[in-house]
Amino acid sequence: MNFVAMDFETASAKRDSACSLALTIVRNNQIADEFYTLIKPETDFFWRNVQIHGIHAADVADAPKFPAVWEHIQPFFQRDRLVIAHNAPFDTGVLRQTLAHYGISAPEYLSMDTVKTSKKFYPELPNHKLDTMCRALNIELQHHHNALDDSLACANILITEAEQFGAAQLKPFVRVQG
Repeated sequence: MNFVAMDFETASAKRDSACSLALTIVRNNQIADEFYTLIKPETDFFWRNVQIHGIHAADVADAPKFPAVWEHIQPFFQRDRLVIAHNAPFDTGVLRQTLAHYGISAPEYLSMDTVKTSKKFYPELPNHKLDTMCRALNIELQHHHNALDDSLACANILITEAEQFGAAQLKPFVRVQG
């Protein structure tokens, strides 16, 4: 399978407050590349979000704002490209709301939620959170809520599912975004 795993962290509960983003690029079921950046949001940081991911306002003081990041990553979001996330409604919502905040048109692309695939293929697990799935599938997750580590773990979940169940079993989970 060829896809991009995406993970955002946000400064607050606002979906347009992205403060970090990671993409893990997978080609032929192999990790081919990674991208990580901090992002300077146009909102204040909420203490609870900082507690979760450890990113503070000072950490992003010199980081680019999202439009500069979008120029770099936009080619990954095309009509025929698959972008996955663990709890995709959150990450696709952050992307959509952040683009809207800056007046950038949302692209049309294919998406898949590995929470949904995990619930289908591993119904016996007590929950399907990222850390639970990583433990169950013996996938390394170094720093949960670090966007790069989370996107890499998400990519490995889908690779494992494709290897165990076949890519054809995953196709019903693909949705069009945009």
